[in-house]
Amino acid sequence: MTNIFVKSEFAPLKRVVMAQSEFAFPAKEAPTDDEFLTEETLALYASVDTLGKNFKDVFPERQQQWELERANLKKVLEKYGVEVQVPRRLTDYEKEVGKEDGYSNFFVRDPFFTIGHFLIEGSLRFPHRRNEVLPVRNLLAQEANENQCFYVSIPKPDMADGLDSEAGPFLEGGDVLVLDKTIFVGNSGLASNKNGVQWLRNLASNFDYTVVEVPLHPTILHLDCALSLVREGLMIVCEEALIDGIPKQLKDWDKIHVSLEDAAKLATNGLPINEEVYITDKEFTWIGEQLAKRGITVEYVDFTISRSFGVLLDVVHNPYYARISRNYLSPLKKSMNNEQPEMAHYL
Repeated sequence: MTNIFVKSEFAPLKRVVMAQSEFAFPAKEAPTDDEFLTEETLALYASVDTLGKNFKDVFPERQQQWELERANLKKVLEKYGVEVQVPRRLTDYEKEVGKEDGYSNFFVRDPFFTIGHFLIEGSLRFPHRRNEVLPVRNLLAQEANENQCFYVSIPKPDMADGLDSEAGPFLEGGDVLVLDKTIFVGNSGLASNKNGVQWLRNLASNFDYTVVEVPLHPTILHLDCALSLVREGLMIVCEEALIDGIPKQLKDWDKIHVSLEDAAKLATNGLPINEEVYITDKEFTWIGEQLAKRGITVEYVDFTISRSFGVLLDVVHNPYYARISRNYLSPLKKSMNNEQPEMAHYL
């Protein structure tokens, strides 16, 4: 039996969950929090009838390109020996139940995340995303059954004042960045909220973690859309998106700066494979050049369609081992020394 363990955002990636490419528009017109989408994307959606329709039916060519982007990312990950898992697809029943508000199965970074030995199911703010953890839950249960970890879930959002109540608690994986015993959690009003941050603080403080809330610009969806920890001492950052500035724990780090406009295009939302290799979109070759000058090997993947949804590489995956967490990905990483989980006897 091995350990699920994530020490940092740049610890060597061993195994990840990479998202599917499923999305449907809501069947009703309603106010939406779409501040994080680009003007080009909003104009594209406004140009056609999308109500209640599956993305692949409205934009078949873009769907094919979207799926190709995932396939190309998988090739790069496997090139570096990373094992890639994928969630199951949505069932017909899940699609029917989610038809009114729309449904999605493409941001696996947000529904769950890993901190140290904790494998945590999050709580998503947008109503159409609140069941997004279900397609990946069988993988999470399998990992928890076969490996040593603390598998927990944040409480469901309070709906006493309606489906759109802001009470939460909301806590999304894209807002959570791990740096050893420090956990940075973003809060822009679009995803995680103070109640979610406090829930995590209450949990993690019992295991000597410090949780740092990072207020974000109201157009920034998640913290990983404003900050990327590339390796110890090096980050890509949009200071304009950080309302209170760079957290004191990171102020002395070497910085590659991006503008708020570039942050909206997901310039910081790349993926460290380890401290020597970083994946980003070919749109950001200027960032790649700066990383290369600092000794980082840069791999480029075209993520044009994925970026149109407001996500890039870090959202498409989630790691379990050595680091379990990312958006299109979510990391599942193995502890490098197979140490026993600290305080396991307390849970």
